[in-house]
Amino acid sequence: MDVDVIIIGAGISGLTTAAMLVDVGLSVMVLEAAPRAGGRVKSLRDQGDRHLADLGPSWVWPPFQPIVADWLERLGLETHNQFENGEAIIEMGGRQTIRRALPGQHGIRRIVGGPSAIIDALLDRIPDYAIVPNSPVQRITKIADGFEIGTEEANITASRLVVATPLRVALEIDWRPNLPKTLTDPMRTTPTWMAAQAKAVAVYETPFWREDGLSGRIASQIGPLGEAHDLSPESGKPAALFGFVGWPAEMREDEDVLHEEILYQFARCFGEDAEDTTHFAVEDWAKNPFICTEIDREETPRHPELTPNILREPHFDGRMVFSVAEIGTNSPGLIEGAFDAAQTAAAHIIEAFALDAEH
Repeated sequence: MDVDVIIIGAGISGLTTAAMLVDVGLSVMVLEAAPRAGGRVKSLRDQGDRHLADLGPSWVWPPFQPIVADWLERLGLETHNQFENGEAIIEMGGRQTIRRALPGQHGIRRIVGGPSAIIDALLDRIPDYAIVPNSPVQRITKIADGFEIGTEEANITASRLVVATPLRVALEIDWRPNLPKTLTDPMRTTPTWMAAQAKAVAVYETPFWREDGLSGRIASQIGPLGEAHDLSPESGKPAALFGFVGWPAEMREDEDVLHEEILYQFARCFGEDAEDTTHFAVEDWAKNPFICTEIDREETPRHPELTPNILREPHFDGRMVFSVAEIGTNSPGLIEGAFDAAQTAAAHIIEAFALDAEH
């Protein structure tokens, strides 16, 4: 065998699983389809590689997410409050606009350095050579004592396999033999959280909206952003706003029009200063084939519910497990769900190797 365990996917779940396996002395190889590790975690960065804003998930709720709280402590990461002071801008139909304070989210926090700090801290616990980017998996073949994983560049063998990529994306791999219907059905019906979403980020020198008594929040029936929030660090500099694009994927094809309309919305809500950005980006996850499938683009977005236990159990004689946020039993689809799923997957793999050692 080339390694003890192959992990497909270098998001939070895959990297956490890898770090836990490395901790007990197992050799791992993490195959990542994209050019970078992180999965749905991504930062907007400046030319000096400084984190400016989150293009993927932004929030954790440590008081209600004990697994997140535990891992943030393990990784030496800190959090700060989500800024919510002041009034929100509410855009009604017919372009009626009102200012009103909106309830905050109790316990909501942001990670210093963004969730990308999680990825960086996990990568520090895994040997550099174990992370292989630009390696989409094409084939998974069950062999007598493990698996052969085929990429465009190589065939790699391992005793155990961890599938840490979105379940619907995993279905597009050539499995030999085919996965049983008892697995493919729940994999297909499990939505990938935020897979078809686009997130817009605008960065500024200062959080000028705060001076006008505004929280940076928008709730809009007009769009293109359905909601927006202050994404500034605790110091307030560099300042940032982010929003979730309410337009469906087909309306987002013309990026220039979308960008213009988003900045126009920020300007009509917060004034002309909102057009004076230092950085601006839209991350359209629906265009990422390693995250979003046709099913995700076509169906109405919905939050993952608790998935069937079969997705958390070992398969192929105990040699393969899934590790992806949507199968977590705590906060499925969120960062907490990713850590939860990783802990379960790693425990199964570690137990299997312990049983091998006994025999």
